[in-house]
Amino acid sequence: MSVVQIFPRAEEPTVQVLPVNPVAGPEASTVSPETPAGAPAAADPPPALEPYPLDRAFHAMLARFTGGISPLALSLAWLDWSSHLAAAPQRQLEMSRNVLRDTGRLAEAVAHAASPEQKPWSVIQPQGRDRRFSGPQWETAPFNLLAQAFLLGERWWHDATTGVRGVSHANEAIVEFSMRQTLDMLAPSNFAATNPKVLEKAFQSGGENFVFGWQNWCSDLMRLLPTSKAADGEQFLVGKSVAASPGKVVYCNELIELIQYHPTTAQVRPEPILIVPAWIMKYYILDLSPQNSLVKYLTGQGFTVFAISWRNPDATDRDLAFDDYRRLGVMAALDMVGRVMPGRKTHALGYCLGGTLLSIAAAAMERDGDKRLGTVTLLAAQTDFTEAGELTLFINESQVAFLEDMMWQRGYLDTTQMAGAFQLLRSNELIWSRLSHDYLMGEGAPLNDLMAWNADATRLPYRMHSEYLRKLFLDNDLAGGRYHVGGRNVSLSDIHAPMFVVGTLADHVAPWRSVYKIHYQVDADVTFLLTSGGHNAGVVAPPDEPGHSYQVLSKAEDAPYVGADEWLKLAPRVQGSWWPEWIKWLAARSGAPGDPPPIGLGDAPDLPDAPGDYVHT
Repeated sequence: MSVVQIFPRAEEPTVQVLPVNPVAGPEASTVSPETPAGAPAAADPPPALEPYPLDRAFHAMLARFTGGISPLALSLAWLDWSSHLAAAPQRQLEMSRNVLRDTGRLAEAVAHAASPEQKPWSVIQPQGRDRRFSGPQWETAPFNLLAQAFLLGERWWHDATTGVRGVSHANEAIVEFSMRQTLDMLAPSNFAATNPKVLEKAFQSGGENFVFGWQNWCSDLMRLLPTSKAADGEQFLVGKSVAASPGKVVYCNELIELIQYHPTTAQVRPEPILIVPAWIMKYYILDLSPQNSLVKYLTGQGFTVFAISWRNPDATDRDLAFDDYRRLGVMAALDMVGRVMPGRKTHALGYCLGGTLLSIAAAAMERDGDKRLGTVTLLAAQTDFTEAGELTLFINESQVAFLEDMMWQRGYLDTTQMAGAFQLLRSNELIWSRLSHDYLMGEGAPLNDLMAWNADATRLPYRMHSEYLRKLFLDNDLAGGRYHVGGRNVSLSDIHAPMFVVGTLADHVAPWRSVYKIHYQVDADVTFLLTSGGHNAGVVAPPDEPGHSYQVLSKAEDAPYVGADEWLKLAPRVQGSWWPEWIKWLAARSGAPGDPPPIGLGDAPDLPDAPGDYVHT
């Protein structure tokens, strides 16, 4: 009990009040089973006060020099690791022995480098997925010895930064990750003088590869300018070569355009499909080129397809809330689909963050007795963020506060911060291998449709992203049953609609074991499918494209839970695309085909054809 009496100060500190720009949806999106007609939609009010504006402005300025990474979060992690290591003399002794042992083995390999009996990679060799030192050029001295010395140092630092007793798991991961990024940058494959492939190419071409590499660098620099258009990207024009499935925008509000695609079969299933994409990127990841468009594949299988196209927010949208994306996105789209095709159940599909949003909307609908969803499909979407992969390295209280201050000044999270974070997760493949291939070798890779889509990035509004990071990532409110919709808790256990959940084997954004947790969160039949590939390439898997495989297994609502590792052993492996498997699952839960529905309601002739206007913002 405090014995100090607290007296109020005569003057309270000055606070800055941010302008509030509440988003009010049209009638179609605000009247739903969860909100009585005539009543305002319940949404959490934006915070009225933003304290310490000078501190926040300082942090925002600092973020420009740190790439959005909090230096305090990084420093605290290194302090935790170094302090515990300093108090572990036996561990230090073990690390010293490892250094002496590896140094001795490398010195022996150097001494016998000229011997014909000395084989390459006699001390250490690259791991299976490490392609930095692939090729016969790296098997000759001195480059092979240089690569082995680097790999020994890399292994030593990994052992040193992990397994130190007493270090928190989060701080250990940050230290290991940041050291790995530093070592990846210093790899001998990144420098012309120590990369035998580059030297060989320079000798054969008379140095022409450096000229081409300079041109590639200048081209990439020009692409970063806001007024510049990539010349190579002209072959992937939105609405012509990508996002080209014929359709019509049938509904529009300040956040979404709803596209209804034209049928391509004489008869269609009675249940429509609503696609809820992530708003981190443009919607047309599922409608890329005609040969790999999921939308085109679905219409060809006799389904009526609707897709949400999100508007790219700017600074004026700073107060858009996460729940606004549910109300003005999922719910408004469902209302319109119900007007076009009344009395029909809807097959809802959510991808990535759109899948997380769809799961929240589905739980709220079930809570309120709204039975419009026939099935729910989630693609690489997380509903529990305790094991969200290396993205969680950027999510702690210090880092979230730093990001909030950066977004507070701009009103949004810029595309460069998101792109940089995703590239760091696979820096060897997305950053340093490209540096070697494009700039040192001078062999720029041709642009493909997936790369063109990936470069078409979007912004995230300040309030929405702050709520997403805090409520879902940091506090994990959704998995804990603490997430609120309309002022009341929602629980994923309220979801009873059959679910088809897809995870991707090499996903660095939504690790499949994290996606798998949906099994014990919902009271529903769950069919879980694990496909080869990563977060994007694993989902975009047309049947005509070779190299795809998947595993699939269904769990009934009342069946016992099977752990992820056990599931991996039990689920049969199938060669080919997962798309036909999903179509078979959908068809079993759909009615008999009939005549196609009308396109829209016929009362909005001024709305554009697909892909609409918002995709160009």
